[in-house]
Amino acid sequence: MRIAVTVFAALFSLAVIPSAHATSVPDSRIGDARQVIVVEAPKWSATEGTLTAFEKRGGTWQVVQPTVRAQLGYGGLVRGNKRRQGTGKVPTGVFEVLSGFGRKADPGTSLDYIQVDRNDAWTYNPRVPSTYNVFQTVDRSWKSYGGYVEDLWDMGYQYDYVAVLDYNLPEGPITTGAKGVRRSSNPPDTSRGGGIFLHVDNGNKTAGCIAVKKKVMRDLMIWMDPKRNPVIVIRVA
Repeated sequence: MRIAVTVFAALFSLAVIPSAHATSVPDSRIGDARQVIVVEAPKWSATEGTLTAFEKRGGTWQVVQPTVRAQLGYGGLVRGNKRRQGTGKVPTGVFEVLSGFGRKADPGTSLDYIQVDRNDAWTYNPRVPSTYNVFQTVDRSWKSYGGYVEDLWDMGYQYDYVAVLDYNLPEGPITTGAKGVRRSSNPPDTSRGGGIFLHVDNGNKTAGCIAVKKKVMRDLMIWMDPKRNPVIVIRVA
């Protein structure tokens, strides 16, 4: 796998494009990030947009993923602090890329990565705040959560590769109880929704995530490096 990653990095370095580009990096909003994914939509009601990835090298922003089409939420976009669960809107703002998971094996990313199976889920039932917006890995039924859970394996092709964004996640430690359920002692805002990811495009509008073609998503996973503090900027042009 290290050989594959090295070859990919070499190819990416050959493909670097100077950032004299229609899409720009908002330096004032990204802190010390040296890897930035910019997602842009033409208007708040847009359900499609673009994605471009940049890396800072030698003090200069370079394009490492030229602009590609991105699927957005069926409800368009909304300012991150105004988003509400069930609206199908993509939150705008700047979010850290924290970790990854997927139905496929680790593609060679430096992010913490979990290959999911049929025991894995993402819970966001507002009636159970302690499990809101939390990754679960336990052999149990989540039927009591109704529509407020994603069985990650059953999400299909779109979850072959997924990057987890720092949107409305719990603060503080998450602990695993005697029955294997993971809980937070400091839950997030249960009105704002959860499970906001960057993932593979399955041809449909999302419920609030950003989705790109599988090869692009896999390449982004390999490229992202937590030592470079990757973030995603989601904005309306």
